[in-house]
Amino acid sequence: MNVLFIGNSFSQDATRYLHQISNDEIFVRNLYIGGCSLETHVNNVKEANAYYEYQKNGRKLKMTSINDALLKKKWDYVSIQQVSQLSGMPDSYEPYTEFLVNYIKEKCPKAKIVFHRTWAYSDDSTHGGFANYNWDRKTMYNAIVKTTSDVAEKYGLPIIPSGDAIEKGRDLPEFDVSSGGMSLNRDGFHLTLDYGRYLAGLTLYKFFTGNDVTKVEYEPEETDSAICAKLKKLANEII
Repeated sequence: MNVLFIGNSFSQDATRYLHQISNDEIFVRNLYIGGCSLETHVNNVKEANAYYEYQKNGRKLKMTSINDALLKKKWDYVSIQQVSQLSGMPDSYEPYTEFLVNYIKEKCPKAKIVFHRTWAYSDDSTHGGFANYNWDRKTMYNAIVKTTSDVAEKYGLPIIPSGDAIEKGRDLPEFDVSSGGMSLNRDGFHLTLDYGRYLAGLTLYKFFTGNDVTKVEYEPEETDSAICAKLKKLANEII
């Protein structure tokens, strides 16, 4: 199975462990520009800009353009997403989503286009874009769910629910920050390099394969197996 993400640092987080989790059943690459919006993706297509890191496991293999990446393999899935601070802002999606969907269909007519729903910032985030949601995590999460649901329905795109998994993960005692638990974010918006990225990766694995996530053997270094088991169970139930 071949999967291409047209994204930014949030898709970098989500895809970091997918090869290991799937035992290389899934070939995944991420097109990375930090903080890249749908509008910027469209501009880069129109200008044929080779500004993207073509990433495996969150690491650059080379620089490329969206066009060259789309033509590089016979992709089974191509994922798109909005930049985090605009992910719950409906007016930020058009006409850019329509352009990208049509462009991907033209270049990869056999690929299934999917939408990656990303996560809300942590309660203590100081990211400037958090102001769009009155500095409130639940407000941001609800806006993301509503907006991405509407966009996905308009274009018939299945949703990868990474943001839902992270939000539910914050309810686990181990990650309930208000009660002294660990944060799933390393800086208020990106995922932690261990459990945060792992939970997102497990969610992607469940989405693309439908397999029982509780049977995943891979766990990142220096993680607790009991906690990983809870994350596997959560990801298994999210879809």
